[in-house]
This record gives sequence, structure tokens and C-alpha cells, in this order.
Amino acid sequence: MSLWRSLFVAASLLAAPLGLAHAQTPQTVKAKNVVLVHGAWADGSSWSEVIPILQAAGLHVTAVQNPLSSLSDSVEATKRALAEQDGPTVLVAHSWGGTVISQVGTDPKVTGLVYVAARAPDANEDFVALSKQFPTGPARAGIVERDGYTKLSEEAFLKYFANGVKPAQARELYAVQWPTAASIFAGRTTEAAWRSKPSWYAVSKNDYTINPDFERFLAKRMNATTIELDAGHLSLVSHPKEVANLILDAAGYPRS
Repeated sequence: MSLWRSLFVAASLLAAPLGLAHAQTPQTVKAKNVVLVHGAWADGSSWSEVIPILQAAGLHVTAVQNPLSSLSDSVEATKRALAEQDGPTVLVAHSWGGTVISQVGTDPKVTGLVYVAARAPDANEDFVALSKQFPTGPARAGIVERDGYTKLSEEAFLKYFANGVKPAQARELYAVQWPTAASIFAGRTTEAAWRSKPSWYAVSKNDYTINPDFERFLAKRMNATTIELDAGHLSLVSHPKEVANLILDAAGYPRS
């Protein structure tokens, strides 16, 4: 190697960004599939506004019916859905579902991760302790527990969890909210897929469930491509086009 070329290579290495969780570069592998993982106090129907947009773009879409009984149960349900995909896949999560894709997303099929107002724990991290560094959202005051499972009260669900959603649609979502084991919130992952996979994050600026500044912290920590929406926690319902476009970006598809 010539002296000039040696100096050029050395200068290039010194100019490279340091200390990033991963290098955020444009998606180079076009995904064929999208797997959607819902969060606590919800079911797969929470993605019903996003799914048709992704399908119209030509993607194969699967919404996991997350059991919310334990972290391991939810991880296994997502792994089963992922195993059924034929080729490159983008994993998407809302809210607590971010814990699941952070664990499962190291699978070789996964080309990118999309977090929608979602948790994004590091491996073996005490995420509950981390979250306490930010103000608690008022939705959590409405948690009602029975026999180890939780739901949100109707008032908390409609006023704080589904703020920004049309009232009739919010009531429908309240009716189908899935009981969530109280124990899952303290569950710890053994992987942090966002450290090795390109990531995208949609911050909900009017979120009363997860503090928006906490969401910004998580997005910055993972070096995610980030958008901010004038939405409450259920941005996937109130702003489906913007959420779908972020997923299309991650999948390497043109925006709708």
C-alpha cells in the first residue's frame, strides 16, 4: 500500500463517528415482511389502521397476538410469528412490546426495528428503575390489579391512554384491552437488538403513559432515526399514516 493511501485510510478511520450503539445507515436490505407486536392493555387490533397501508405497499404483514402473561410467553409468541416469515423482516413494537422486539430482534431475519412510543431496554437493565428518572404518566394511576393481572380503568384508558383517538374508537379499544400480568413490567431482557440492528422511533409528544422525554432519551440512546408526532400514546391509531410511513422507511419501501 502506498504511503498516500495509508495516510488516507488512517484519516478516514479517525473521521468515523465513535461511541454509537450502531451506525445508522439507510436500509440496504429491502424487507418482504413486517411483524407487529402490540403492548400492554391492548391486542393485535390496535394495528388495524396501520396494516392496510403496509399491505397496499406490497408488504406481508403479521400482527402478533401478544399473550401479555409473561415476558417469556410474549417472546415465544413473537418468535413463532417470525419463524413463519419468508425472508427479510422488520419488527415493529408499540409500548411494552418494545421489550419483546429488543429481545427477539437479534434473529438473522430481522433487518430493522421500529419502536412506536415504546420501551427499549438494554440487556439485563432494570428498566423500571430507569423509567423513574422521568415523571410518571397519569395513565398509570388508573391501573387496576386483580389476581396478578392488570387493566386500566375506563377513565384512565379514555382520558390518558387513548387521548387523541376518536371517542367511539377509544371505547372500542377499551372494550378489547387484554389483561396484562403485573409481573411483565419488571421483566429483563438478555439481549438488546437495537445495539446491532438499524432502529427507528416514533415519539408521541402528548403521551400520558410513557413520558415523551423518556421516549426521546431511548431514541437517542439507540441512535434511532426519529420522528415526533402530535399524538398521545396510541399514535398507531390516531396517526396511522405517519406510523406506517416510518415502517415503510425501515422496510426500504416508498412512503404512501
